[in-house]
Amino acid sequence: MQFSTVLYYACGQSNREFQPGSSLLDMKTTPAPSAYSYPLLIRHLLNACRLASPQNEIISADLVRYTYTEFLERLGRLAGGLTALGVKPGDTVAVMNWDCHRYLECFFAIPMMGAILHTINIRLPAEQLLHTINHAEDDIILVHEDFLPLLNQIRTRIERPVRLAMIRDSAHYGRDTLPDGFDIEYETLLDMGKDGFEFIDFDEHRTATTFYTTGTTGNPKGVCYSHRQLVLHTMGVITALSPGDEHVRLHRGDVYMPMTPMFHVHGWGLPYAATMLGLKQVYPGRYDPVSLLSLISREGVTFSHCVPTILQMLLAADEVTPIDLNGLKVIVGGSALPHGLARAAVTKGVQLFAAYGMSETCPFLTVADTMGMNHGSVLDRDIAMRLKTGKPGALIEMRVVDPDMNDMPRGSGHTGEVVVRAPWLAQGYTGNIGDSEELWRGGYLHTGDVGYLDHDGSLQITDRMKDVIKSGGEWLSSIKLENIVSRCKGVGEVAVIAIPDEKWGERPMVIVTRSPDHAVTAQDIRNAVREQVDTGKLPGWAIPERVEFVTSIDKTSVGKLDKKLLRAHYAGPPGENPAEA
Repeated sequence: MQFSTVLYYACGQSNREFQPGSSLLDMKTTPAPSAYSYPLLIRHLLNACRLASPQNEIISADLVRYTYTEFLERLGRLAGGLTALGVKPGDTVAVMNWDCHRYLECFFAIPMMGAILHTINIRLPAEQLLHTINHAEDDIILVHEDFLPLLNQIRTRIERPVRLAMIRDSAHYGRDTLPDGFDIEYETLLDMGKDGFEFIDFDEHRTATTFYTTGTTGNPKGVCYSHRQLVLHTMGVITALSPGDEHVRLHRGDVYMPMTPMFHVHGWGLPYAATMLGLKQVYPGRYDPVSLLSLISREGVTFSHCVPTILQMLLAADEVTPIDLNGLKVIVGGSALPHGLARAAVTKGVQLFAAYGMSETCPFLTVADTMGMNHGSVLDRDIAMRLKTGKPGALIEMRVVDPDMNDMPRGSGHTGEVVVRAPWLAQGYTGNIGDSEELWRGGYLHTGDVGYLDHDGSLQITDRMKDVIKSGGEWLSSIKLENIVSRCKGVGEVAVIAIPDEKWGERPMVIVTRSPDHAVTAQDIRNAVREQVDTGKLPGWAIPERVEFVTSIDKTSVGKLDKKLLRAHYAGPPGENPAEA
């Protein structure tokens, strides 16, 4: 009997006529009447932890610690309470809160009941915050009392009727203590849903979440993600982080704590992944170095993620000295991780590695490949492996192309724009056809990042297209200069931007904060760059004429260096700079 015939009968098709040579692909199996067509819904991420990790803990700093069993019960109560308040499938429920157990509950219960979760960026200016609430057409806002002054600035200009529910960390939940205009308090809302809620199946393409990018021009742009996209993204994250060696992989024995705000691209998707795996989870509330370091030590945190700014803040804190950070794995993304900061972290025992993505990609795209690396080494080769943008995850198609969408050859000498496809990418911007088509021109999502693919398939981002310094017809990566300057003793944070130049078009400018333990000078920084020029690694014009020392560097609402604001601020002629004298 031919193999194809054996396979045909093994597939249970013996009641149908089989023609030798025909393709199994041309045949259809009639589903059993009772077969379950499994939709990719967020609620199905809970199946494994419900069975395998019911007694693992979810901890909210200084508020509560409870088991997954209690977490699952609270999800039903929250959905029941929101339903009693009038929330229907398709309605939008917005959240303004610190990172805590209640936010995690909203991540699941709101989309699981068929509503849309709007994670409001609490760091936006009031006018942009108002734009996101009106544009998302929020029906109800769950707001922590700490953000009431911010909400009060814009409440009278919210364009449609919106119900308000207060989130409080105190034990006083009574209605009589609520501010005017508020319907209920969060815990009272859960009491209303004490009978729970039956989560049912629906179309996996239904919108689950929405949030707004911190764009560099105009108002923030809205993006939405479906249940299907978020489930596939969660699987993609786990698939990418689990196969690594013991020093960096994500596994069931890890203790997870985010140091990226949950309003920012679903906390990079890691809260969904950690919950699916049933990990012990720790939520820090407000971010300050003392509380973060205390939680890492007290709860045995082993896996986290952050932008370079947060990492810099932790390592600069006096409280870090007695704390053992060995075994702490940290994904760093959002912006380029300077070489000097990476070395300082590894010296403290932190196993950090880079990952790459953006708001429009949900966000995961690549993660650094650290296989074969000496994990205790601070040699340039090993630090460079950690800083590589990395290899694409499963199901991700990635190209580096020229302006005509032609593929660039492999290697550092062939940079181009990174374009991608994956099943979880945003399909466009909400209500913005023009920018959506520009995002997806040529059938690929355009990241706006410049980089190259090396010969082993790893991506290296060299800059944002808008941050590349263009001088006399040559391009120079601002990130490359930042890495050089970051290695100078006494440099805290560094940003390199392009400033106008009448002769050359643009020239590099360096903006630096000093570490408290060393008085680095502008000449020290120029000498460090000159060393790279002398070895032929940089053009002579890369040596910065202008170096500014500041007490802090402007950041975006999600902690990235705000180079747009810096360029605007320093576009004019230089003022007096005593440090350069």
